[in-house]
Parts: sequence; structure tokens; C-alpha cells
Amino acid sequence: MKRYTIIPFSLLTLLLFLAACTETISDAKQETALPSIYPDYLGVTIPVNIAPLNFCMADEQVLCIDAVITDRNGHSLHSQGEEAVDFNLNDWHTLLAQNRNDSLSVTVSAKYADGWHTYSPFSIYVSPDSIDYGICYRLIAPGYEVWSKMGIYERDLSSFDERALIENTQFEGCVNCHSFNRGNPADMSLHIRGPHGATLLRHGDGTLTAYNTKTPQTLGFCVYPYWHPSGRYIAYSTNATSQLFHIAGSNRVEVFDTASDLQVYDVEKNELLLSPLLKQDSIYETYPVFSADGHSLYFCAARALPEDSHELDSIHYNLCRIDFDPATGTFGDSIDLVIDASTFSPRGDREGASISFPRPSYDGRFLCYTLSNYGQFSIWHHEADLYLLDLSTGESRPMTAANSEDTESFHNWSTNSRWLVLSSRRDDGLFTRPYFCHVDAQGTVTKAFMLPQRNPRRFYRERFLSFNVPDFIITPTRFDGSKACRIINDESRKNFSVR
Repeated sequence: MKRYTIIPFSLLTLLLFLAACTETISDAKQETALPSIYPDYLGVTIPVNIAPLNFCMADEQVLCIDAVITDRNGHSLHSQGEEAVDFNLNDWHTLLAQNRNDSLSVTVSAKYADGWHTYSPFSIYVSPDSIDYGICYRLIAPGYEVWSKMGIYERDLSSFDERALIENTQFEGCVNCHSFNRGNPADMSLHIRGPHGATLLRHGDGTLTAYNTKTPQTLGFCVYPYWHPSGRYIAYSTNATSQLFHIAGSNRVEVFDTASDLQVYDVEKNELLLSPLLKQDSIYETYPVFSADGHSLYFCAARALPEDSHELDSIHYNLCRIDFDPATGTFGDSIDLVIDASTFSPRGDREGASISFPRPSYDGRFLCYTLSNYGQFSIWHHEADLYLLDLSTGESRPMTAANSEDTESFHNWSTNSRWLVLSSRRDDGLFTRPYFCHVDAQGTVTKAFMLPQRNPRRFYRERFLSFNVPDFIITPTRFDGSKACRIINDESRKNFSVR
């Protein structure tokens, strides 16, 4: 009688998969060149707790790709696949933990129609500086006329796990302007635009409340939030925004303000705090952020255009600062010019430049900002780059190692002030994707690397969405999206008062 071993279907599938994709590399041609891989992880510095840096060959003629990662002590990690290498999650984290503050060597082999090719190894440096639990971002189609399905999502940076906080499938509207207090999701601000417009705030006991932030004394709804380190205040701007479309040139669309002011919201007293210095009709004020110690408010400001002017390329935003007293909720009596953007010459033949998206590091050491030729909505400006201001010396310089030939725009700091997440269109010039770079205590910036995915080419090719406004979070948000949708669909709103 014949004896048969019954193998469960799932195990059989796995065995067939391994048999199909695992080959012994033989008679490989030794190449002197480094491998061309996607994403480009050659020579990057990574956090000790980041997800596996899986990758493909940059070209698509490859039949199989193989990678071996080794350290100085003989430990190794191997992966092979038809489309991408996919390192074991636990083995990856073990190897990184063993090589904190050291480099790993990666040897890549690729099989083509003419056989195997083995390339010169490249290094990856494992920083001892960890990165926060995750990032939170909006996923949105790269359009600019109407919104479609969109949502706010969080991603665990140590794995590939992603979950939705809220999607606009249960209400009509746009979700944007999500913000946390130094990465702590216990303090959260989320803006809803459309028929069910509101600002959702979570603070203190975790209660989620919907607010109407427009008042008779202010220009419009509160947007672009930034929390005070104490958690008591939130800086907002109010913006009357328009857009136009270019008929020529590389920029597709221009988003610009026709008016904008600043205010600070006192969460405890439910009051908007106003200053005449931050509500000048002749000035566009936008993108407010508190300093690390909470005693200053940084923002961008430009002279308003005359009503009949359409010369948008003449709008240049400077970086400014005003004192703020958190004990009394009062502003200083003068505005300081921190950076005069006219002293810069960004890419292109224009004179002067424009500053947007200032973000101070939480240790008070640096301030990162975006520099473009003009205006304040740099996401469609291909010349936009990141700059780093040393707050102790006043020196400002481009973050050359992290920048690219395409757009670098919105960005945020990790809570230990050693990592920066940045928005970039460098991959294809159309979709915005998150990248990370390390900034040490002296301001040395490393090469930026793309957010890891299990199969990066397939993931980014099949997801026709841009990652918008990435921000770090230190824990899972534990945000109840269904409850939030019920609150949004309810017409009741709590009003802001004004002091």
C-alpha cells in the first residue's frame, strides 16, 4: 500500500513559492559598478528601528534579484525574489540591533537573460538614534480641482502596517490639517472642509469635539495648526486662498493667498488670542509655529499684492518672529525679521526667493524651512528645496544631501530632533512621497531615503495617491474614525470666542 503525506494547501503554496524563487548563484559576472536599485538605498543612514529596506532592481529586465547583508562580526541576512528582496522582519531588526552605530555591507546579485551579475557592495549605516513609532499622513489624488476619496492614515515605521484614522466615505468633505503636539496623538487637531466643515480637537481627557472656528473678528476658518509645547495653545492661520493654472512652464498650478492672518487658540479658555501685528491687511501672514521653548511664534510674511495685480511671482515670504508669553497668552509689541528671503538665489533665473513651512526642531537647535522662487505653496514648485537654519548662530544653508532635482516641500521633526520626514516629488515628478534623513547635533544632514515598503515598485506603482503633510507620532493614535464621522455629520458645533 502506498503512503501519502498530506501537506496543507497554505504550506504547499509556500514550498512552491520558495522553490520557484530560490536559486543558487553560479558563474556570476563580477561587476565593478554599484547596483542600480529602487528605491535608492545606497549609502543611506537609517534608524535602528526602521522597517526592512526591501528593494528592486531599477530596471525591469531582471529575472531574479538576490541580496546578502553582512556585518563585521559575520552575521548575515539573505533574501531572494523575482521582483524584490523581502527581508524577514524579525531577523532584520535583530541585525540592526546588533549593529547600532555601525555599518552593514549589502551585496546584490541580479539574474538577466545572459545569467547572473554580482555588483560591488554598498553600505548602510545604522544610527543609534531611533525614530518615532510612526508617521501620520493624508493620502490624496494629485489633483487640484475637486476632492475624491481621501483619508488620514498612520503607518508603523518599524513594520509595514498601515491603518486609516478617518476617510471621507461616511461624510461629504475634505479632511486635512492634521496636527499633533510633538507627536503625541492625545493632543490632536483635524480640519474638515465642505458641507460638514469643522475643526475636530482632542485634548486632555480624550474627548473629541467639533468646533466652528470662524468668528466675526477673524478672516475665516482656522487652518495650518501648530501646538504649543504646553498643550494649552494652538497657533492657526486664516487664509483666503485662490488658485490658477499655468499655460506654460513646468509648474502646473499656483495656490496663493489673497489675504491671511494669524491667531492663537487658548484650549483651556476656548478663546482666540489676537494681535493687530498679526492681522495687517498689507501683509500676508501664514504658517505659524511655536519655538521649542514656547516663548516665540515663527511665521512667514509677505507684502500683499495690490488688488488689481496678478504678478504672483513677485510674492516673496520672509521668516519672521514675535514674542509670546504662555503665562498670559499675550504677544510681543514688535516683529523680528529672522530671514530676508531676498538674500537667497534659488534655482532659476529669478531674483530673490520665498520661505514656507518653517519647522523648529524640538531641542531648539535648528529650524528647517522650504525655499522656492516665489509664493507659499511650494508643493508644485520643482525648484523647492529644504534649508536648515542654525538658531544658535543664525547661519542658514541648503540641506544638499537630502535635496533632489525635484520638489522638496512639507516636513516635520521626530521628537528626538534627529530625524526629518520630508515630502518629495523626486521619484516621478508627480506623486509626493515621504523620505527621511538624519540631522545630527552639529547639523550634518544625510542622504534621504524613501519610506520602506514590502514590494516598493509594485506598491508605489499601484497606489496613485500622494502622501500629504507627514507628521511623526510617538504611539498609535487610537482614533475612532466611525465616532468622528458621526460627530462630523451632526450639525452641532462649538463656537470659538475671541479675546
